[in-house]
Amino acid sequence: MNNRIHIFGASGSGTTTLGRGLSLSLPHVLFDGDDYFWIEKFEKQREPQERVHLLKEDLVNYKEWILSGAVCGWGDELKAFFDLVVFLYVPQDIREKRLKEREFLRYGDEILPGGTMYEKSKEFIEWALLYDKAGLEVRSRSLHEHWMSGLSCPILRIEGDHSVKERVEIVIGYLNSIIP
Repeated sequence: MNNRIHIFGASGSGTTTLGRGLSLSLPHVLFDGDDYFWIEKFEKQREPQERVHLLKEDLVNYKEWILSGAVCGWGDELKAFFDLVVFLYVPQDIREKRLKEREFLRYGDEILPGGTMYEKSKEFIEWALLYDKAGLEVRSRSLHEHWMSGLSCPILRIEGDHSVKERVEIVIGYLNSIIP
């Protein structure tokens, strides 16, 4: 059974968007890892033990769920909860464009030079762009590959720039192919 699905990848790879799309097609409840990671979104983080406690509390109350967003490091004890992990990889140039567009939608002109969010937005983009070249010390492809090597459930890799509809179809096609 694939009742408990975890979707993750780099920032800007579309994990939340795919989770939303799947939750419209499947009877699964959607949880977003950011809701557990942050006390105040992008301002104040929860302690790792509190994140895991809150997330576990929610996950055990549902038979079918989707968790979007990476839990590598802080949520390692959740690995046993997953029936299927979906790993999204999108080339860096596409992720960078998406992230810059998302930042502008969130903060508008404040991310431009001289704006109140300029430095913070610039630092975030620089951090996100480390994904393809950094090691295990930061959220990176290396860290994600290492983390996946410790999973006991199947991993569905979706790589490239696919539409949300295409990704939903890939996941549902996979789920349909393994149901007896």
